[in-house]
Amino acid sequence: NNPELQDMEQFSVNGNEVAFGTIGNASSAEGLFWETINAGGVLMVPMAVNIWDDGYGISVPGKYQITKDDLSDVLSGFSYHEEKQQGYHIHTINGWDYPALVSAYQEGIAVVREKHIPAIFRIKELTQPQGHSTSGSHERYKSKERLAWEEEYDCLRKMREYILENAFATEEELTSLEKDAKDFVKKEQKAAWENYLNPINAEKQALKVLIDSIATNSPQGDQLRTIASDMVKSLDLERRTMFRAAWEVLTITRKDSGNAGRAPLLRWLESHEEENKKRYNSKLHSGNALKVQESLPQYSSDAAEVDGREILVNYFEQAFRKDPRIFAFGEDVGKIGDVNQGLAGMQEKFGELRVTDTGIREATIVGQGIGAAMRGLRPIAEIQYLDYLLYGIQIMSDDLATLYYRSNGKQKAPLIIRTRGHRLEGVWHSGSPMGMIINAIRGIYVCVPRNMTQAARFYNTLLQADEPGLIIERLNGYRQKERMPSNLTDMALPLGQIEVLREGTDITLVTYGACVEIAQQAIRKLSDADISVELIDVQSLLPFDREHNIVKSLQKTNRILFLDEDVPGGASAYMMQQVLEHQGGYKYLDSAPLTLSAQAHRPAYGTDGDYFSKPNAEDIFRTVYETMHEVDPTKWEKYW
Repeated sequence: NNPELQDMEQFSVNGNEVAFGTIGNASSAEGLFWETINAGGVLMVPMAVNIWDDGYGISVPGKYQITKDDLSDVLSGFSYHEEKQQGYHIHTINGWDYPALVSAYQEGIAVVREKHIPAIFRIKELTQPQGHSTSGSHERYKSKERLAWEEEYDCLRKMREYILENAFATEEELTSLEKDAKDFVKKEQKAAWENYLNPINAEKQALKVLIDSIATNSPQGDQLRTIASDMVKSLDLERRTMFRAAWEVLTITRKDSGNAGRAPLLRWLESHEEENKKRYNSKLHSGNALKVQESLPQYSSDAAEVDGREILVNYFEQAFRKDPRIFAFGEDVGKIGDVNQGLAGMQEKFGELRVTDTGIREATIVGQGIGAAMRGLRPIAEIQYLDYLLYGIQIMSDDLATLYYRSNGKQKAPLIIRTRGHRLEGVWHSGSPMGMIINAIRGIYVCVPRNMTQAARFYNTLLQADEPGLIIERLNGYRQKERMPSNLTDMALPLGQIEVLREGTDITLVTYGACVEIAQQAIRKLSDADISVELIDVQSLLPFDREHNIVKSLQKTNRILFLDEDVPGGASAYMMQQVLEHQGGYKYLDSAPLTLSAQAHRPAYGTDGDYFSKPNAEDIFRTVYETMHEVDPTKWEKYW
């Protein structure tokens, strides 16, 4: 419906695409299913939801899963309403009834495609060939009567009866077809197994040659030959068998420094470890977002001091005009321009197709964004507050973060998720569960700008690339004054680049977001106490300090404090691990590394609640001062 997108090649064939989704009857008891059905009915998404109902969920009967054990009945309230032009056409068919299935799908999908009325197909009376998992048989939880019914109504048997009743084939023809099919499957199964196994067996034989070579000149030769032989004969037909054997050989011969055969084995290990990293640990990111070059904000001589939100308003207006693929949607985004007015007036300028409200449904906001991004658009999906991200994090973790990885780089969804958080004095909107977030969504970049200029630069960076990202705007920064840049849509901030906001020599303080300002307040007092603090804003948590500049600061100060407002052991512990372990910063410590975080609970209500729940300037002062007191008790005498 957006005329600005008519030039996008292969975007749509007159809107005739249908999205197919499948789910089991028991999984339909979960909240995400109902959120999805509701959102699809509100938006009238041309989708066909297929529910396979075999009467069980895992080993548990349907009566424990769904009210009245009848999804068709429960879903009937979503039936299409002609006057309101919302809802679904609901089809209920027996899974063993082939003609009814063909008819229902032919007619039902045509309506979805042509009229954009979504459909639900509940396929009931299905059978479980083996039970809910290969680790257990369904004989353990089904009655003899149920098992007899399943044998009689098995869809293959019913299909056979249908063919014979309609004289589409004779008994002899079907018997011959079935034999040919079984023979074909066995042949293909054998070929597939050999194609999988042959390279592994070749690798095993090559490794055996290396181990035998070591054994020839080793006092433990017989033991090494046994290891090689057992590896080749092992029924564990995985590559891990080889690695276990290789490491066992290296361990046994660790004192045989003169054994020339060990060097080729070490080279074998190194090359095969690299191959398996590519095989199993690659394609988490495309890497294109990391190629975006830095472009600094530019300011005219008469640049106005404005509220931070005005920088975003001006930025988004220019970005929307520049790229018609960009659109924004989410809670309170449309009419009022989001709760903090970062999109104020955008709907009036660009219409509801590009700036639109949604219901309170975080999971499907993310899902909606994934679909749009995969189709080639550049959606900005808004989750109103950082706390609310929890409702969408399952979709972010299972679907968005893993899409590029699970498809081995064949699919991508460059969705930008916009939210805000930190230091809000509320009950439900004031958490900062950053550790949980960054550990749940590896595969999505996480940006934590300290002001709105930095946020706009991150939007530009992500829009130049083809990867998903989460931008967490600083909640108490919308009304803080900033100078208005003159190059709003051209400035960019590379991911994983820190900024040293203040140089110092005594201790390095590492933080981000709203804590930057609190750290600056404390540093002014620490300066009066003759303590020199080097302040670093990490700017993004995923990726984190790609050039290892924090450890360069630590080499100078030999002391470090990680500050944030997550719970203890959250993002502050993550930053510590990155610097001390990954960057090797432990080597430069003269004092114990420290983290300063919030209390181990959600923030208490109000200004005092915020002060006593999360780190404040006094907390930072005391923590740093105590560290320096340990360094020189005379110079920094403890006075409390």
